[in-house]
Amino acid sequence: MANSLLLLMDYDGLMTLDHFTFNRVYKEAARILHKENSELLLAKLSLSDTVNLYPIHYLKISSVPIIKMLKSLGGAMEVEDYNGPYDAQAMLKGLVNYHPTNEFNGEATQPSMMVMTTGWGTDYFIKAHVQPNVFYAQVGDGDADHQCWMRPEDMTTPRTSYKIDPSHPGSDLAGETAAALAAASLAFKRTDPKYAKLLMSHSWQLFEFAKSHQGKYSDSIPQAHFYSSSGFEDELVWAAAWIYRATKNKYALSYLQSANTGGTRSAFSWDDKYSGAQILVGQLIELGFVSGQGNMGTLKYQGEQFLCNLVGKGNNNVKRTPGGGLYWMPQNDLQYTTSALFLASTYAKTLKYKRTSLRCNGGYVSSHDLVSFVKYQVDYILGNNPKRMSYMVGYGPKYPVKVHHRGASIVSIKKDKRLVTCQGGFNAWFYNKSPNPNVLHGAIVGGPDQNDNYEDSRTNFDQNEAATANTASFVGVLALLASS
Repeated sequence: MANSLLLLMDYDGLMTLDHFTFNRVYKEAARILHKENSELLLAKLSLSDTVNLYPIHYLKISSVPIIKMLKSLGGAMEVEDYNGPYDAQAMLKGLVNYHPTNEFNGEATQPSMMVMTTGWGTDYFIKAHVQPNVFYAQVGDGDADHQCWMRPEDMTTPRTSYKIDPSHPGSDLAGETAAALAAASLAFKRTDPKYAKLLMSHSWQLFEFAKSHQGKYSDSIPQAHFYSSSGFEDELVWAAAWIYRATKNKYALSYLQSANTGGTRSAFSWDDKYSGAQILVGQLIELGFVSGQGNMGTLKYQGEQFLCNLVGKGNNNVKRTPGGGLYWMPQNDLQYTTSALFLASTYAKTLKYKRTSLRCNGGYVSSHDLVSFVKYQVDYILGNNPKRMSYMVGYGPKYPVKVHHRGASIVSIKKDKRLVTCQGGFNAWFYNKSPNPNVLHGAIVGGPDQNDNYEDSRTNFDQNEAATANTASFVGVLALLASS
């Protein structure tokens, strides 16, 4: 518990609690959670000692501060159209992989607060899964939201909900959520086996839904075009891998043995899960849970080649900036860095446990090599770069102060209760040259360009927008470094 960190959404952004206050909030939250039959808890929290918790319905979250699952380290009100299950999955994979017990023993034993915090997200997914073949995919219209610059508490844009069903399939979204729930079942297996069983029940239903009614969610929901999906086969493989990891079910294994392996990928992201599935299968093979023959061996090989390319010893190496940072593309580049580092961290732990190395075109890569590489890239993100800029907000002496984030850039409603209108927010706050009035602690922005250049401007959404996808994977990466 001493190393646990609880993050809460306040009107002023995200803040952390010290160990003493952490325990007090945890005990009070656990008491009310039990009393109120597991309804969501909200916290009206300041830096004082007073903490008031209120149970409310999950869907009414736009006008109040929220205890968020750890996936929402910054950026939750900005970039979360589709990433929810992906971010939850990234968090859960870290939770399952970095527990203090033997490698892959089938359950997680993290401090109960970590598991309980994860439950905010999984509870939401369960409530969104209203029937076996119906899942609510999105709340709100991105086009309408992007026309306004308002605080969450002032929002006047429609909160219309959109669903996937047999007539409007979304195999990608259903498969991703199935994977997240399967991973969550491992995290809850010891602390709450009944809940773990419920999670697996929903996971199986969503996996079957994804397979039997195939299609892309963004084709079924035009309003989801901000995160248009390139395909769904990767999410089906990802889901099957996690379901097998959680259950050792032969049906899930059979799916993996005949599925499209995807080839060696160039990135691991909210839209492309192949590398994640490949690394997970590689772990299963290394640890003796499955044979390395046929499709399974191909998946393992392709995942390892992704890591070879990542560290610069492959056939198609990831680009580097002159300052040494990984680089993929101009818009929100660090999301690809943190997710790739997460896979490297995960596999480094397995290689260390098995006392083996990667065989790359450019030579062998050991667990120590992977960890050293990960640490170098983490240091780059946190300030060891040509700009001497930490791209994690609130960390270090120099970090972005004009983050493209509505809640952070507008004065707290506690300090000024006057309505910030849809269009009025642009002139008053978006184009304001001053630093954001609220520090979005823990958020990771898009990051520098291919030449290490970076502009800290609210209008520069390519480089300066915070997103949950950027930070969700980073938690597992930091867990590796903290344990090394």
